[in-house]
Amino acid sequence: MIRPIQPEDSEALIALTTATGHFKPIELATLREVLNDYHKEDRIAGHRSFLWEVDGRLIGFVYYAPAPMTDRSWYLYWIAVASDTQGRGYGGQMLDFVEKDVRDRGGRMLLVETSLLSHYESTRRFYFKYGYSAVAQIADYYAEADGLIVFAKRLNVPEPVVAVVHNPEN
Repeated sequence: MIRPIQPEDSEALIALTTATGHFKPIELATLREVLNDYHKEDRIAGHRSFLWEVDGRLIGFVYYAPAPMTDRSWYLYWIAVASDTQGRGYGGQMLDFVEKDVRDRGGRMLLVETSLLSHYESTRRFYFKYGYSAVAQIADYYAEADGLIVFAKRLNVPEPVVAVVHNPEN
């Protein structure tokens, strides 16, 4: 079941995110601030956050928001799946949920940032697997030898137009 997060979910979301081993201490501290701000004001400003439960157990969550000063671009800021359930498709299902929700809100593009450290190779493969393109890189962005990579996916790509040509000779 996917449901909107509530203030009482914050500690469990932080614990789940910590246990994945994919996030740096500064990111985990930032997550606490992000969740606090979400419940105070950011939810009202259009930020979205949902958790996923299976049989009453928290297995993941997402956090995303419109990108300021853009025409319908959105950022996926957080996606985390419990470490013992990774590789079972939950992350992909949550990403599909986010894409549909953003599309339903008129969003045209979803952006994701992550690190270029080798530790994040599985994260980068995940986004490539789901149709994201690497659109930018900045060396030494997060720290010396820790670069940034930005992924993007267009969400409102129109269906191809198929022209039917009538042959007057037939």
